[in-house]
Amino acid sequence: MTDLAERSTTQILLLAPNLLGESLALQLSKAKPELEVFTKSVEMTSHPSLVIWAIENLDLPSAIQIEVRKLQERWQPSPILLVLPAKITVTTNQLLQFGCPGLLQDPDFKILVEAIDTLVGGGRVVRLKEQNRDQDITHQKTLGLGQWLLVSGIQQINNDLISLDILLSETNDNLIVELMLRGRERELKSAKEFLLWLWGPLQVSVDTMIDTRDKQTNHWSSNSLITNLNKGTNISLNSRNSIEVWNLLSERLEKAVKYGLINSTGSLLALEALNPSRKTDLLVALVKQLDQVMARLRKNDFSEVSCLKIWKELQQELRCQALRTMTGNYVRLPLKEEQTPVVDHLLKITDLSEDDEDLPSPELMLEPLLVDRPTQVDGQLLPSDDPRALMQLETLFSNWLIRTAEIVSSEILGACAEWPELRQYMLESRLVSTRELERLRNQLNSQNRWQNLIQRPIQLYESKRLFYKLSQGYIQPVLITEPRDEELRQLGWIQQQVALLVEARDALAPQLQELVKRIGDLMVVLLTKVLGRAIGLVGRGIAQGMGRSLGRG
Repeated sequence: MTDLAERSTTQILLLAPNLLGESLALQLSKAKPELEVFTKSVEMTSHPSLVIWAIENLDLPSAIQIEVRKLQERWQPSPILLVLPAKITVTTNQLLQFGCPGLLQDPDFKILVEAIDTLVGGGRVVRLKEQNRDQDITHQKTLGLGQWLLVSGIQQINNDLISLDILLSETNDNLIVELMLRGRERELKSAKEFLLWLWGPLQVSVDTMIDTRDKQTNHWSSNSLITNLNKGTNISLNSRNSIEVWNLLSERLEKAVKYGLINSTGSLLALEALNPSRKTDLLVALVKQLDQVMARLRKNDFSEVSCLKIWKELQQELRCQALRTMTGNYVRLPLKEEQTPVVDHLLKITDLSEDDEDLPSPELMLEPLLVDRPTQVDGQLLPSDDPRALMQLETLFSNWLIRTAEIVSSEILGACAEWPELRQYMLESRLVSTRELERLRNQLNSQNRWQNLIQRPIQLYESKRLFYKLSQGYIQPVLITEPRDEELRQLGWIQQQVALLVEARDALAPQLQELVKRIGDLMVVLLTKVLGRAIGLVGRGIAQGMGRSLGRG
């Protein structure tokens, strides 16, 4: 960061309402004598180092965006800092589309001064508060009956699932209660899948509509790929290069995993079986090893092809080093009446070379940070320091982190099945039992087979990929639509038949709907025209007969 004290004067153009502009200019000049703050461009003697625009309201974001572009064109290359009010009705993604290096929402004076130093030094600052603006705008939209039923149903199911997670975490040794809760959990998940199947493939849009996170009840749901991992949006880069971007990413990832993660994916994870301290150690170790790999790749002037090749070669070594760090080099446990080094034996009996087929291409993560390749976000090519690109990279690295931890955790579970003394050190207390451990492994194996044979072909055919993201202490699933035709062609015969069944269902659905409609129309005709008329004639005859009988009487 450039130190303002080393410069004689730094001229800043402040665009704000008269009273606010004069007051703020006076405060900045007193706090930092080296700053010259002007509220009118005609008073400046040189090109400004920074342009600050304090906005009173954001009722017309499109007009604000046009004005920001005009300011950027006029005062280029000076950065633009937008100071936003506390209450706004614009989504975070809309604010990020302004393309300003600085975005501050209702900052105090200290944060404003720090942001000025960072921006003048060539960095980027984004500080947006967490508000319910996205939710308020969403609820203003008019929903049809089907959408309303779907949204409300899934929201209620999500709330019940979160309550069950809390109850299951508090259940100790009561097997009957646990079985009842597990059964209820399966019922709710089946009901959610049935709702999504009944109303169509709307999971991404539905989850966006019901995106709420209440601080007291810890409600959650998935959003789009570019979703911040912390409450609000807080991004600060001292310089806008790939090294600084990676330093921020690694810092955010390490902070996200240090205090534990709760599985909210709706499926079992091998990572959950680890002791909480071992789980945290593994995730932190993976982040640190990833940082070393990135530093190693950055030091060598590789081409894109060789960079990806070296990345793949380093994956097994990275996992081994993370396992060594998590376990400890000097830990010994009894094995066949001998004290055996845990890490050496684990590395000997485990296979950490497995690849996760659902991991996206590593070039999406590496190229923006190693060869300065722009990141594609919503059809736009953005540099890695752009907040939208940075948060997308954060989700990609989060997905890599969770899936890599799953590979290591699965191998640890296999080793614990063969080495009983290792369970108390590595796993949760309930999994010390052989029965509980084997039941968990069987459930994981069944889930993996179902995923590989059924769910993965369907996701490939629908051009969707499942990502795991970290959000406020939770591991959350996100389905992203992207081309996967090449992977679809490489499926085995059984998996291709699953995709073929889905295609047949799509092809037959219109004919089936038309058939049901025709049958319904036919039933209406039969009930109203034929049966109804016959009932009317019978009733009329009965009435006439009763009338004659009464008349004779």
